[in-house]
Amino acid sequence: MSTKEKVIALGFFDGVHLGHAALLRRTVEVAAARGAAPAVFTFDRVPKEVVTGIPCPLINSPEDRKDLVRRLYGIREVLMVPFDDEMRTTAWDDFVTEILVKRYHAVHLVAGHDHHFGHKNQGSPELLVQKCAELGLGCDIIPKVEVGGITVSSTYIRRLVELGQIERANAFLGHPHVLTQEVRHGRRIGHTIGIPTVNLVAPPHVLVPSHGVYATRVVLPDGASHPAVTNVGTRPTVNNGTDVTVEAWILDFDGDLYGQTVRVEFLKHIRDEVRFDSLDALKAQIMRDAETTRRCLAELE
Repeated sequence: MSTKEKVIALGFFDGVHLGHAALLRRTVEVAAARGAAPAVFTFDRVPKEVVTGIPCPLINSPEDRKDLVRRLYGIREVLMVPFDDEMRTTAWDDFVTEILVKRYHAVHLVAGHDHHFGHKNQGSPELLVQKCAELGLGCDIIPKVEVGGITVSSTYIRRLVELGQIERANAFLGHPHVLTQEVRHGRRIGHTIGIPTVNLVAPPHVLVPSHGVYATRVVLPDGASHPAVTNVGTRPTVNNGTDVTVEAWILDFDGDLYGQTVRVEFLKHIRDEVRFDSLDALKAQIMRDAETTRRCLAELE
């Protein structure tokens, strides 16, 4: 970690949605004006989950959160800090002075209208403004962002993802919903019907869209991207198990990606997952799904 002065955006940034985008753009803008590094301070886990012990399913893995703020918004440093006892018990004002300023060299802070922080969430946007003024730090509080009269929030977007309403979720995210994971071995059924697929398993506590078939784009390790038909679910025609998998048939690609990391970008829900009477019927439907996917990507370009 560099000792360079930083303009730091505060938040958990799950989804890195349009509300977050306003914070991140302001952070980059101020950093450029001050000759400082644009940074994000966030936690590796949801503080509420640690405090209550109740799992909180998330839109993104920590790795995807890091990638999105860097790739889409030009954030240079992501300070992803463990939410441990020190963080849980630090008073809000000490969090600003001892951690953000002394440890991470903050000269300007950017937070959302509803950001709370410090022990028992006692820090508020109003207190943050006062403390920054007292310390001679710059500070911006970003107002809420709305789409169609609805406040953009991670909670709302999580529900949309769970329901498989990907196009609507993407409208609030400002980018396609993503899942980046290492390719695992599947049962190789796809190879037997001439449709080889890559298999991904979402990390624990990370949401996958509701069961169904999606038009997606898969970005390979070398940065090349291809349209793909992606099935989320239990593959009822070829599998009697209940494990949820994300299985993508990458169009216009032939190669072995096992053990490599790919990014799946969800664009549109095509149809629900159904059981077919035969592999031939499944293959015929997937071919139709491929045409739908190509049309979907053509419309987006």
